Amino acid sequence: MKFRTKFFLILLVALAQLVPSVVCAREISSVEEVLNPAKLQGSGKLTWWGFHVYDASFYRSGNLNSPEFALDLRYYKSFSGNAIANRSAEEMRKLGVPDVQAQAWGKQLASFLPNVEPGQNLTAIYTPKQGTTFYFEGKPLAQIAGADFPKAFFGIWLDAKTSAPKLREQLLSQNCPPPLFQEACNP
Repeated sequence: MKFRTKFFLILLVALAQLVPSVVCAREISSVEEVLNPAKLQGSGKLTWWGFHVYDASFYRSGNLNSPEFALDLRYYKSFSGNAIANRSAEEMRKLGVPDVQAQAWGKQLASFLPNVEPGQNLTAIYTPKQGTTFYFEGKPLAQIAGADFPKAFFGIWLDAKTSAPKLREQLLSQNCPPPLFQEACNP
């Protein structure tokens, strides 16, 4: 009986190690389609008051000078789409986006962001010709055109004035931000 228990535990541990690779492959499928090839530049986790809120992964297109990039957030807490939109608008304001503009983008985000549960992910991909495209669990949600929105939105994580400097450092992983943020780059 002891042997069976040990074997079962070893089997569970082995299977648990396989699951993250399957999850990661699913996570970046939408990223890979747009940024082909997608290269993970850095990743980290956001904690707030000791609670693990989400893991963030920052992807770049094949080379680091390419203007295309993606941010994938895998949540560890449940949030309503409205709460995510409101927090995004608040963070944009902290970066200097005028209140009226941040509020308008917050409303736009609230119109399509879904509620998230632990283990689910939201992904935002920026391409200069299309703007920012949002995905939920790999399925397209909406697109916001223009160059002002991505600078404000992705600035929440990538701007030098972010409220999460440790996470920014982990996402950039000793590299410069994308050309959209070139003025914040100190190589």
